[in-house]
Amino acid sequence: MLVLYREERRWEDRMFRDFPGFLRPDDCLVLNDSKVLPSRLLGRRAGVHSPQNLSGEVEVLLVEPLSEDSKTWTALVHPGRKMRTGERILFGDVEAEIIGRGEYGERTVRFHWDGNIQEWLDKTGHVPLPPYIKRPDTIEDRERYQTIFARETGSIAAPTAGLHFTSEILDACRNRVAEIAYVTLHVGLGTFQPVRGESLHAERFFVSQQNAAKIRSAKRVLCAGTTSVRAVESMFLDKREKTDLFIRPGFEFQRTNAMLTNFHLPQSSLLMLVCALAGIEFVLSAYRHAVDAGYRFYSYGDCMLIV
Repeated sequence: MLVLYREERRWEDRMFRDFPGFLRPDDCLVLNDSKVLPSRLLGRRAGVHSPQNLSGEVEVLLVEPLSEDSKTWTALVHPGRKMRTGERILFGDVEAEIIGRGEYGERTVRFHWDGNIQEWLDKTGHVPLPPYIKRPDTIEDRERYQTIFARETGSIAAPTAGLHFTSEILDACRNRVAEIAYVTLHVGLGTFQPVRGESLHAERFFVSQQNAAKIRSAKRVLCAGTTSVRAVESMFLDKREKTDLFIRPGFEFQRTNAMLTNFHLPQSSLLMLVCALAGIEFVLSAYRHAVDAGYRFYSYGDCMLIV
């Protein structure tokens, strides 16, 4: 864990097991309790008219439900260019149809099936591992690619800063801070898509009144992960249910005072958020040190604590 001290403009190399020691008795530690949905589906093209015309493999990543019965979804489809409106896909005995197209390659998919889609996904869906993990998902990934405090199903990727926590470290945090508050921000396209314009792709989020009160009353708010930061800041900017908040240098933070985060790729909205909190030159200098010191990037990589 690379620790950045903003006021002193210095950093030091530590281990994540040291994290509880950086917490104060009047802190509120904010965790994102979103749970990864097994949203990756592997099927076959069934054609526009005839289900007998099986003509190739199709991969569908369900992003967000659009109907209360969970049968209509925003999705990404591969191969996208070949999948037209009206095209049907078979997942075993379950059929889906592409009923619309989005602005940036998204598709609207409708399942034609009488069963419970959520239960079916739990049995049939694959864990949407990051594309740089070059292997099929396994049963173990359903547990490993989740935070230990994941509760609310809906993300297409894990809020990765939370993956560092073990039960023992979380207990140590509880013994150090006044409060632990949980927010829910379902990781979607807004976290990963390239930056376009002044806002991000909207993602669903929720903060209960009880957790909001903990965040409001704390002397210092330390958010674990960029998604927790966006949920907290969106709440204080009076956004409801969905947020397209794009935090970048120049942003005035309403409540976030410190942050735990992983290392992010250049030109990503995630790195821009980190630079907004700690300063562009300071963060980039720390990143150069992290690269030279062999810190690991990506979901299962190392982390940075900004205080």
